[in-house]
Amino acid sequence: QVQLVESGGGLVQAGGSLVLSCAVSGRTFNTYTMGWFRQAPRKEREFVAAISWSGPNTYCADSVKGRATISRNNAKTTVYLQMNNLKPEDTAVYYCAAGRGIDVRTAQVIRVAAYDYWGQGTQVTVSS
Repeated sequence: QVQLVESGGGLVQAGGSLVLSCAVSGRTFNTYTMGWFRQAPRKEREFVAAISWSGPNTYCADSVKGRATISRNNAKTTVYLQMNNLKPEDTAVYYCAAGRGIDVRTAQVIRVAAYDYWGQGTQVTVSS
């Protein structure tokens, strides 16, 4: 069983930055592809970024490319999402997800159904 707990959300002004963290419990953390998704009110959950189990391969959605960096620390079983130059449209609940066998280099990485485990989410609100 894998459990994910997100933290780091909050209220930030447009143009600001924040770092979201996802602490993962489970002995097989370093075998999972980790992803970040977000869901704004009345919208579907959408992909933000993902990182391969070993770390070298990452992929970010066009909407955050150049503003978001995903990283992981396998020793701490934690994955991070740093976002800069935040915009009001970044306002959403951000979810961490873990999935096995997901190739970050393929379209599978952006699919909600590809991930096996999800956190409860952390709210990010960007004021204009």
